[in-house]
Amino acid sequence: MAGNRGRIADMATGTLITVAPTGAESSKSDVPALPVTLEELVATAKECEALGASVIHVHIRDDEARPTLDLGRLRDTVAALRSETDLIVQLSTGGAVSDPESDRLRVLEARPDMASCTMGTVNFGEDVFLNRWEFIVALHERMREYGVVPEYEIFDIGHVWALARLLERHGLPHGGHIHVDFVMGVPGGMPGTVETLVAAKQQVERLLPEGTTFSATGIGRTTLPVMLASLAAGGHLRVGMEDTLTYAKGQPVESNMQLVARAAGFARLAQRPPLNTAAARTLLGISR
Repeated sequence: MAGNRGRIADMATGTLITVAPTGAESSKSDVPALPVTLEELVATAKECEALGASVIHVHIRDDEARPTLDLGRLRDTVAALRSETDLIVQLSTGGAVSDPESDRLRVLEARPDMASCTMGTVNFGEDVFLNRWEFIVALHERMREYGVVPEYEIFDIGHVWALARLLERHGLPHGGHIHVDFVMGVPGGMPGTVETLVAAKQQVERLLPEGTTFSATGIGRTTLPVMLASLAAGGHLRVGMEDTLTYAKGQPVESNMQLVARAAGFARLAQRPPLNTAAARTLLGISR
């Protein structure tokens, strides 16, 4: 879609805050504060919504607190979050790096409001997060079929070009709006620096449709520079214990509430206060 170039949507009036509370990498034994049961996840969701989050990015665990893509558990999780909160429920189709494509695609049968769609393969520390082109196309088309709004995950700048190619060949997603998340600071992906965020934003403006919005996620020690750079560049925020377990040097995160509260505070300082869930749904093209 290089011929339909435009600037990032002007969202200077508000900030979309996504909380990613659990992830698939950390263990409960190492991180006791990590929410892994459905009850813990719902409690965390309610707390974070009250502080300014409008989207929850969800990974789930089994009875032994191990990452799982069990469809029954996913459906129960979506239902519980919808019953107890007004948050936009975004399921991860990434799972753990070892999950097969068939299980990752089946996640969509839980019918969340949103789901992630990672736009390419990336080295992930000592592992490889595999995302073949055919699988990306299948996710994109299945989301449209099910009425699920995608968040396109960008782990490297070349993934923006891959998204432009996807949209040109296979059309716009359900709802018609393009929202991407720059995942920065993963060993093997793009670094979590101001310069890289600006370069990624420039590629979005050059290659993707006008009105495209972006969030940014800083992994580990890149959390703060990425958060501040994204706000300054007109972007949105994703925070949570999936992405960082340290609040400050030598200070472990006590809860996801800490991270959402800090993000909301920075957003207000930037005169872009957190969007409520109704405004977030309008921004992202979610009708529910």
